[in-house]
Amino acid sequence: MERREDRPATSGPGFSRPSTWTTTVPKELVHRAAVAEVVLTDWQRVDETRFVLTAQWPRGHSFFTPVADDYHDPLIGCETIRQIGLLLGHAEFGVPLGHQFIVWDIGISVRPQHLRVGWAPAALDIEVVCTEVKRRGGNLSGLRFEAVLRREGHVVATGGGSLSCMAPGVYQRVRGGHTLGGDWYQLPLISPAAPQSVGRMSPMDVVLSPTGEPARWQLRVDTRHPILFEHAVDHVPGMVLLEAARQATASVLGRSSYLPLSINAEFKRYAELDSPCMITADLVPGRGPDGEETVLVTAHQDGAVVFKGAVTAGEHGR
Repeated sequence: MERREDRPATSGPGFSRPSTWTTTVPKELVHRAAVAEVVLTDWQRVDETRFVLTAQWPRGHSFFTPVADDYHDPLIGCETIRQIGLLLGHAEFGVPLGHQFIVWDIGISVRPQHLRVGWAPAALDIEVVCTEVKRRGGNLSGLRFEAVLRREGHVVATGGGSLSCMAPGVYQRVRGGHTLGGDWYQLPLISPAAPQSVGRMSPMDVVLSPTGEPARWQLRVDTRHPILFEHAVDHVPGMVLLEAARQATASVLGRSSYLPLSINAEFKRYAELDSPCMITADLVPGRGPDGEETVLVTAHQDGAVVFKGAVTAGEHGR
């Protein structure tokens, strides 16, 4: 890979562009339509399985808003982990653009003492180790990786995930009529739960709809949402299910403000847009040594589990 400092400066009449200026990585490599939603800023290979990357978390964001008295939202950490996997798959392991990635699991654990929103965006240095690299016929078929995210030299979060890759033709066969442009019916938008009951301020950002039963909701899928549905997709994005887990946890704990200390999730199958997806949540009995509480969240669709997640909340924000 060509390192940023080795790239020639861009110059024009009366202007010289330093080669050390920070930019985001190409949005296409992290499957984003908007440059504003790209959090990774650079990457470099260390050896066959290790990489270093940089990222930036904004002080404010339209969706990943500060939580529990001005902590960075750990879900932007999940988005960072997601982007790492896609970037490395394309840029370092040769997966062509247009191929599909399937994320099987994702997780993050944060260090609150280094997570507070400061007077400048959070600049991150990330070390990544690929613990499993699977190939089929010379092409990448799957990848598992672990990441350590540092801010000013301090560990702010650790996390990782796994994914697999699928050529367009294979994806078409797997998805059948559910691909974009296929002959399937999308469910109409349903009413949101009360925003503060699920830790949100705006009804637009609520992804749960009440069912009249305690700790049970229907997933609310607003395909017009500019962040959760940042570009057209043929299934419910994983970040929507992660947000559903976060919101269900807020409801079960009865807390409109809390800091998720860890989020760990498994994606069992595609969550479709044309069938109701039901979300249930259960509080794990007991507390951790510092008062931590954990909620297990499950998503079912058409009689099958599509998602399982665990969210652990600290005392922050009470």
